[in-house]
Amino acid sequence: MASFEVDIAIIHANELVTLDSKFGVPRKGSMMTNLASIHDGAVGIKDDKIIYVGSTANFLSKYSLKSCKTVINADNKLVAPGFVDSHTHIIFEGSRENELNMKLAGMSYLEILESGGGILKSVNETRKASLEKLVENGKNILDRMLSYGTTTIETKTGYGLTVASEIKSLKAIQSLNKTHPMDIVSTFMGAHAIPPEYKNKSEEYVNLIITEMLPEISKANLAEFCDVFCEKGIYSIEQSERILKAARKHGLKLQIHIDEIEDTNGAELAAKLKVIQAGHLLKSNDDGLKAMAESGVIATLLPGTPFCLMLKDYAPARKMINFGIPIALATDLNPNCWTESMQIIIALACYMMKMNPSEALSASTLNAACAIDRQNKIGSIEVGKDADINIYCVPNHHFLAYQFGVNLISKVIKKGKILIDYNPL
Repeated sequence: MASFEVDIAIIHANELVTLDSKFGVPRKGSMMTNLASIHDGAVGIKDDKIIYVGSTANFLSKYSLKSCKTVINADNKLVAPGFVDSHTHIIFEGSRENELNMKLAGMSYLEILESGGGILKSVNETRKASLEKLVENGKNILDRMLSYGTTTIETKTGYGLTVASEIKSLKAIQSLNKTHPMDIVSTFMGAHAIPPEYKNKSEEYVNLIITEMLPEISKANLAEFCDVFCEKGIYSIEQSERILKAARKHGLKLQIHIDEIEDTNGAELAAKLKVIQAGHLLKSNDDGLKAMAESGVIATLLPGTPFCLMLKDYAPARKMINFGIPIALATDLNPNCWTESMQIIIALACYMMKMNPSEALSASTLNAACAIDRQNKIGSIEVGKDADINIYCVPNHHFLAYQFGVNLISKVIKKGKILIDYNPL
């Protein structure tokens, strides 16, 4: 036996989901069901990296457990990559629980917005909040996300909508990324709504984004991505394209919210600009979806949002998979859709969008990592990648949708450290 050493050894996993990159990055079409699983699998971790993936028998023939700091027997358990939540809005102050009754009374998203609720209510409270308060709020959300198995997130601004408030929000994200064990990818979304002071003057606000916000954010290196809410009554196709092209000139990668409420031909714009990910897509037309498939745009589907809005329609995931669009899943956590659990998102994807559990897990890990351009570091369990790993107290991945509404996590490992341990050794 060789004297190779590991810090953490996970052995005898009933199902080890590796999502090996040789089967496609990102996963598309029928390959979304290929989890590259290993029965009686093992993972070796040294420092913050994965150094072994394979069978337990082969692992034990090569590695000694005598000097191993932690040995985890994952018998009858599922081992899979940590969740990547690739579309969230965690930087805000206040809550909007009162809007539930408005939805129950039949008010639409845009009607609630027009009444001064929705995003604009959150904008008012976020503008008044201190940087410290936004960081505190974000930490509380991140802690809960971690407890459900999320190890990396993307999060956006968009509840400030002034130069000062958007920069304050980006600084809150920056602070959280430095102090919280989770990795946080920062997105500037000053084009989230039209601020109340710019009502009927949207062009003036678009110009403010392009001439003041983007240059200042780029100069201070406060964001990696730029996103725009392209929707009827919010930002038009032409406005969205102008903002995103300006963002690209300033070195930001591109995302876009599209076709959530109406088909504005946003999918075609996403394909034209070759954004990395496009979110929502409930109403996108077939030509636009096919163009996205040809351009390699990832569709980030957010089933928690139509669930919270009590909509009949969900994004047509089966059609997108058949078209060859790579699909990611995310919570869209925000004051309107407040869930920290990617596990419940997997359940909604299966029950409401007819994805199967294998597709949903691929979409929540490897494909979600691709949606934030982190596929070389996270999203799969492979040698050389960060040791971001979840161990579940269920025997296989089917349980992630089947046993819903509870937390199935046993342990969460982030960069080689056990951060959540509900079943101590």
